[in-house]
Amino acid sequence: MYLAIAGNIGAGKSSLTKILAEHYALSPVYEAVDENPYLEDFYRDMPRYAFHSQMFFLAKRLEQHLRLVNPGSRIIQDRTIYEDAAIFACNLYEEGTMDARDFKSYMQMYEAIRLALRPPDLLIYLQADLPTLRRRITQRGRAYEAAISDDYLLRLNSLYERWIGKYDLSAKLVIDADSLDFVHNSKDLAALLDLLRPYGLSTPILP
Repeated sequence: MYLAIAGNIGAGKSSLTKILAEHYALSPVYEAVDENPYLEDFYRDMPRYAFHSQMFFLAKRLEQHLRLVNPGSRIIQDRTIYEDAAIFACNLYEEGTMDARDFKSYMQMYEAIRLALRPPDLLIYLQADLPTLRRRITQRGRAYEAAISDDYLLRLNSLYERWIGKYDLSAKLVIDADSLDFVHNSKDLAALLDLLRPYGLSTPILP
């Protein structure tokens, strides 16, 4: 089983990854946010560091897939490589932050890498509106995220909706992250687990 969690910045991906990893005895693979040496510079000067930051995430995602995801038997991943390209890189290009030459080079590398990657068995998309995203970004207190504008988050949300509507690489489940507090409310968590049951998720019998 390879489960992937998708969603905007602050949607709750890392929290849900941790919860489901513990509940179903899955091995978690987290997004390498804190390892990206360009990320703080990117939020301060997007045109200058957009290509550098996106290429770091692409390379790191490939390394994670080849080392952990592709050979793994029970895996859960926080954000997918598909989002890196279809959401974040596309937004940078469409907004003129990444120029056409850099975007073309990025997409050529992405398409080559994508062929070597195992698609998920189930994609869970956490759908969250701006107030939820902003509240959770504030709660986790990453200094560089404080500079993220509402317009940026709204553009990402629009691209996410466009992407998830066309996504067909695996089964997908859309979760309303505005109304389900699976971190602090046990009833909401139970409701989410009920939604997952038809997809074959179960707790393994360990020796």
